[in-house]
Amino acid sequence: MTSKPESYKPISGNDLPRFAGIATFMRLPYVGPHDADEVDIGLIGVPWDGGTTNRAGARHGPRQIRDLSTMARNVHHATGIKPFHLCNCADLGDSPVNPVDIDDTLARVEKFYTTVVDQGIMPLSAGGDHLITLPVMRALCRDEPVGMVHFDAHTDTLDRYFGESKYTHGTPFRRAIEEGLLDPKRTVQIGIRGALYSDKDKQWGLDQGIRVIEIEEYTDMGIEAVISEARRVVGDGKTYISFDVDALDPVYAPGTGTPEIGGITTYDALQMIRGLRGLNLIGGDVVEVSPPFDMSGNTALVAVTIMFEILCLLAEHSSQRK
Repeated sequence: MTSKPESYKPISGNDLPRFAGIATFMRLPYVGPHDADEVDIGLIGVPWDGGTTNRAGARHGPRQIRDLSTMARNVHHATGIKPFHLCNCADLGDSPVNPVDIDDTLARVEKFYTTVVDQGIMPLSAGGDHLITLPVMRALCRDEPVGMVHFDAHTDTLDRYFGESKYTHGTPFRRAIEEGLLDPKRTVQIGIRGALYSDKDKQWGLDQGIRVIEIEEYTDMGIEAVISEARRVVGDGKTYISFDVDALDPVYAPGTGTPEIGGITTYDALQMIRGLRGLNLIGGDVVEVSPPFDMSGNTALVAVTIMFEILCLLAEHSSQRK
């Protein structure tokens, strides 16, 4: 049993230097998932990359993101949102995983998140590869399908890998749609690019009604128009944000498993997330940070900055629901 902290606020850098202390997400208190009844938003790691098809290493993402998240502070400089004043936030630790068994990991992650969701806690997760979003959605979206704003270089709506594997980081949203967790007509994917295995790779998602904004259209439209389109697609219904760091050009985030040249800038990404303010959000994640491919930690710093942007939106929405 973990004791309940007196405050759900981060440790101030004025009280303890940022290089000191035990690393937690954004220097928040650690609270075990079974003792989190006072928590509004739980930050969770899913250290697993068993769905990766090429460059593994995202299992180490949550630990490095925690380390780099010591740079997070209390007030958003542009919007003025104070997430830690609006909500009780805590690091709920890492979801249990099985590094050698995909099916077992999917079950473990779903069970962990079911415990979190059943307490009314809004999850914000750090991966891990993108397959981790599927069991999160199984826990979070089991009552009704939700919409999604998805930033990525890839649609992740492929069917199988090597003819047999239904569960990889390239298939989570096909499975989520098939399972009735994700509403394709309320799903928008932003930043899609890169060569394909087949000209049929992206057709399935389009046939389901997913709004796909490839990088060329994104560039032609401009940020404000992309934001407007994303808001139009998801509407007023429950919405999840999923951000794969390979949506960014690898010059900004080289530490990822499947980098694609010609991506979004970090500035544009932050602006677009801010543009989602006021949506009916139920959670989010940032995935595919692979520290072995960026020992500088910059990709993890990018990830935690994006997590903070999403956290501000979740906190504002959560506080308005109370």
